[in-house]
Amino acid sequence: MKRDDVDTFEKLKGQLDSLYEEISTLAKKAPNDAVNSFKIKFVNAVLAQCNTFFGQKYKPFSDFDVFETDELPTNSDVTFILSQYIECAEKFRADNIEYDEFEKWCWKVDNAQFQIKTSPPRKLTNR
Repeated sequence: MKRDDVDTFEKLKGQLDSLYEEISTLAKKAPNDAVNSFKIKFVNAVLAQCNTFFGQKYKPFSDFDVFETDELPTNSDVTFILSQYIECAEKFRADNIEYDEFEKWCWKVDNAQFQIKTSPPRKLTNR
């Protein structure tokens, strides 16, 4: 990985988390209501960027790319898909970080002058 990859990941993960929070709030109130076209445009933009960045290895479903805009998905459908992307993003992160000799979690970055610290993997149980 390169420093730019870490920056891209952090941007995408932040966007996924934010979208999930927003849409899941709507899903709690009205799970079967359709997401409006304005919001789905941005959800699709983030999902498309995730598909490109993460590639097939970390893509949650091989047969899903983005939501159809002619038949808008429900709040619960979007929440479901976003949660899958968040889980796969965490798997990507866990595969690209390491515990260093100073007992800190850092990104595995090629030719890095400085370590890029991060939090431990979310599902880590033994540290």
